[in-house]
Amino acid sequence: MKSIIVIGGGAAGMIAAISAKTTNPSCKVILLEKNEKLGKKIYITGKGRCNVTNAAPMDEYLNYYVSNPKFLYSAFAQFNNQDLMHLIEENGTKLKIERGNRVFPVSDHASDITKALNTALCKLSVDVRLNTEVDSIESCAFENPEEGKKDKRICSVTTKKGEKLSCDALIIATGGISYVTTGSTGDGFRFAEDLGLKVTSLRPSLVPFVLSNDETPDLEGLSLRNVTLHVSYGKKGKKEFSKLGEMVFTRRGISGPLVLTASAIVGKSLEEDGRLAASIDFKPAISEQELEKRLLREVDKNLNRDLSNLMVSLLPSRMAEVFLEKMGIPKNLKAHDLTKEMRKTIVNGLKAYPIEIIGTEGFKQAVVTQGGVSVKEISPNSMEAKKIKGLYFAGEVLDVDGFTGGFNLQLAFSTGHLAGYSAANEVMEDK
Repeated sequence: MKSIIVIGGGAAGMIAAISAKTTNPSCKVILLEKNEKLGKKIYITGKGRCNVTNAAPMDEYLNYYVSNPKFLYSAFAQFNNQDLMHLIEENGTKLKIERGNRVFPVSDHASDITKALNTALCKLSVDVRLNTEVDSIESCAFENPEEGKKDKRICSVTTKKGEKLSCDALIIATGGISYVTTGSTGDGFRFAEDLGLKVTSLRPSLVPFVLSNDETPDLEGLSLRNVTLHVSYGKKGKKEFSKLGEMVFTRRGISGPLVLTASAIVGKSLEEDGRLAASIDFKPAISEQELEKRLLREVDKNLNRDLSNLMVSLLPSRMAEVFLEKMGIPKNLKAHDLTKEMRKTIVNGLKAYPIEIIGTEGFKQAVVTQGGVSVKEISPNSMEAKKIKGLYFAGEVLDVDGFTGGFNLQLAFSTGHLAGYSAANEVMEDK
């Protein structure tokens, strides 16, 4: 009996095993997971609710990926968001679509997504082995009559316990190095390099920023809605990230959907330059002229009030005093003493509150890893390594990543499904 081994019991690994066994029922499929349970990272996604995919039209999908989006074309063509939703609901977990086309289980419990995938694995009699960590992978030479030369192919894996398992195909779906506590410790990158494949530089993505500003501890927990974040990046800051959304101040910087998205785009530049100039537009819907008129109206109505009290009509109360201090204007200044220059300073600050990004919170808080096994090493039509027959990669271990909203999980499911399908076809008994 031919056998396929899948390393990694996360989203990509589970779907790869399901796909392989569905495609080739006569083949033995073994799923190896180092943790005590499958889908450990799934349990913490979406704040424990699991934003499993995004229901956006598939013809728009590639717009939501940062690194090598075109590489995903075949994977999405074979297994898309609707296919995934059908599979999960077919195995007992009902889904719902929320704002931004985000898809969640109706129960709001991430465990129900894993439960559905476990159900599918059980139905197919996939051999799931928990607490089984792979130590090394072995390839061997074989005669390739088509090329008239010797090629490499995968032949076995050895576990940390010393057990050697032969296989006809191997799928590596070990994730990245974000959320190390879930078992994502970069094993797949080591395996790839040991086998002679290139791994691109790794950096945290979808991660909070660390700022140089002294005011951030005073603003910790303050949420801002409908603000625009501007970040200058690239050579000499000639590029600009500019997007409207939500963000929150942390003890050391800023986070929230807007910031996580920015980190995916400017992360490489931040790593290279060490710091990036940025600003927040607190009033993106209002022009500077309109804002100045509004400020004058507030002044006229509150001539004898402290400026810090007046600013509450324009900013969250916790932000007002911090803002004035940043602008170099006394918080107890009476509104009637506000000069024209001070008004300009306030308006400019409201439209472009300066901040400096000096780093990120790193892999411990990153949702995904940017970088990975180079897509130049992998066939996008099968997820098979070009240099080694029978070796496949899927999910976050690859140099592909997207924005928040369910897109990274869909990436994992689609590449996992294609890898499983391709491996199963490769080892068909009658080939």
